[in-house]
Amino acid sequence: MDLTILKIFIPALMAFVIGMGLTPILTHYLYKHKVWKTVGGKKTLSGRIATEFNRLKGEGETKTPRMGGIVIWGSVFLTVGVLSLAATMWPDSLAGKLSFLSRSQTWIPLGALAVGAFMGFLNDIYDVTHTQTGIRLRIRLLVIIALASAIGWWFYAKLGVTAISIPFFGPWEIGWIIIPFFLLLSLAVYASGVIDGIDGLSGGVFAAIFSAYTGIAFIQMQYDVAAFSATVVGAILAFLWFNIPPARFYMTETGTMALTLTLAVVALMTDAVADGYGIALLPVVAAPLVATVVSNIIQVTYRKRTGEKFFRIAPLHHHFEAIGWPSHKVTMRYWVISMMCALLGLVLSALLSLS
Repeated sequence: MDLTILKIFIPALMAFVIGMGLTPILTHYLYKHKVWKTVGGKKTLSGRIATEFNRLKGEGETKTPRMGGIVIWGSVFLTVGVLSLAATMWPDSLAGKLSFLSRSQTWIPLGALAVGAFMGFLNDIYDVTHTQTGIRLRIRLLVIIALASAIGWWFYAKLGVTAISIPFFGPWEIGWIIIPFFLLLSLAVYASGVIDGIDGLSGGVFAAIFSAYTGIAFIQMQYDVAAFSATVVGAILAFLWFNIPPARFYMTETGTMALTLTLAVVALMTDAVADGYGIALLPVVAAPLVATVVSNIIQVTYRKRTGEKFFRIAPLHHHFEAIGWPSHKVTMRYWVISMMCALLGLVLSALLSLS
């Protein structure tokens, strides 16, 4: 058990330290090459000018670099690489026993992290150098559809996953439908990436969510998944150190796409495949992300039906800013809510494991 604890927390500490060391180097290049929008602001999905957003955030987009998510996935991959090298060179040492890279538990989430990071990176480059809007949404969605379909097929065909766990009712057998189900789950979680809209907000929320899944995987004795999730937390905390207002850089798509796709995989990894309830717990643990997506749906639907806006601005965190809440108040209250949701998810996971 002692080695298991070390296997979870030492990689998290390593990712944090690596992230803290990586950030000054990244910052130098981001500012040197002016990796920010030349024109601030954005448009709504319907093509209208996002007046409220541009009033709140438009100016900052021309002064703050993008691609801060590199710190997160860069720290994770460097940590994995160092530990894997140690395991190869000194397999019987403590350092060699800390590697959590395993085909059964962490290859798939690491693959999702890599694909999301790469696609998001390309989007951010295009955002800065070309259209100011990044790669077209339909292309990004096609990449997600392809990735999620491949992962869903792997779980179904190779791992024999054909069910999702329903609390108090046991596994719900859905057969091959697990593939489109995971596809829809991935798209829904990806849609929540727009929570990256206030300095420090997304970092704190994602850190709480992956902390919860660290505990959930640990309860299920999926120690490699737990170590992976803890490593992501360590990397996010390093990013967050520099993203606390005023942010040194924004996470943007290379961070949010990587984290949301990885989160969808971790939720599935901690579900029926491990006799757990990872998917059912996701709306609890990630309630702020759910609120983000739901507020966007309400805004779009209400405006189409009435011609008016339901919120001053969507998603919800920007609405709070628009009605007068200081940005730091919105951020810190989201952090508090996220931590409470994470704790609730852990408690429910523990209770369900006893039932």
